[in-house]
Amino acid sequence: MAAAASALLLTACGAVDGIGGSEESAVPKKGNDITVGLLLPDKSTSRFERFDHPLIAQRVAALTQGKGKVRYANAEASAAKQSEQLEKMIAEKVDVLLVDAVDAKAVAPAVEKAEEADIPVIAYDRLAEGPIDAYVSHDNELVGEVQGRAIMGALGTKAPTSKIVMMNGSPADPNTARFKKGALSELRDRVIIAKSYDTREWLPEVAEANMRKAIQSVGLDDIAAVYAANDGMAGAVIDALKKAGAAELPPVTGQDADLAAVQRIVAGEQYMTVYKSFLEETAKAAELAVARAQGRSLTFDSLTPDSVDSPTQKDIPSMLVPVVAVTQDNIEDTVIRDGVYTVKDICTPAYAADCAAIGLN
Repeated sequence: MAAAASALLLTACGAVDGIGGSEESAVPKKGNDITVGLLLPDKSTSRFERFDHPLIAQRVAALTQGKGKVRYANAEASAAKQSEQLEKMIAEKVDVLLVDAVDAKAVAPAVEKAEEADIPVIAYDRLAEGPIDAYVSHDNELVGEVQGRAIMGALGTKAPTSKIVMMNGSPADPNTARFKKGALSELRDRVIIAKSYDTREWLPEVAEANMRKAIQSVGLDDIAAVYAANDGMAGAVIDALKKAGAAELPPVTGQDADLAAVQRIVAGEQYMTVYKSFLEETAKAAELAVARAQGRSLTFDSLTPDSVDSPTQKDIPSMLVPVVAVTQDNIEDTVIRDGVYTVKDICTPAYAADCAAIGLN
């Protein structure tokens, strides 16, 4: 993974070497000796530990001539724990905070304390409530649209009479509503949504339990497709279908391009995942954090061409990174090309025959 992360980092460098090179550098509020507090929400989404944390740390170091540090904490899906971690970083006087909220509303009081301490907060990947300085993520409605379009493409002319199950994300995550809205823009009135579930804390075990309920209610053979909002839940849905004795798995969507999900796609078990470039998102998050901590307003403004609203704030400066659907047809052109995984990572002995069958070698 370190080699892949380094490759991603090197690829990103050309886009942001202007930080520190503009006329702003003559009067920075702070030098390169800064500390970025990074708070990620869980470990069940493998990308956070595998990519987001190390890539952000490497990019911060690169932007600060090796003097900048990242102080990291993972909430392990606990909103209370994340608030404690955030308050601890405030007490430790970090220079800027990157927060990927477990619960957007629950984290707001801690975000307010950061503002009182004059510590900027950048919402990362998920939009948090409270006084946020900026937001870096993806066009999350587009993520849902891409997933919904994939289902429609898989069902083809059978779509109007097809029953699907929707396995949505955590209701505490504001992205969930955006994913769902995007998916429904493609699916509503075009398929039969037989069952729809929200998934507490994005937990795969909750998704698997709900899928068992859906199978019992709808009937195993009558489920034509499953909208699973992310890859962890997609794996759980597929496990439930297999345990129920599915002779042929219906199309199942996902998101995050987890290695296990890419392998399931190779094997024909998962239909697709949404690849949200870790390269771009982590690079932009690090750039925003460093620019904000150093007081480089011109750089900060140039990195946030978009704006979004939260329930507590309007027109939050934002950077929204594009997304792409990954299927068997474009694995080489997406996650392999970007250095996220190698063919060797994907095509382990258990998947060697499947890789050969689709020409991935």
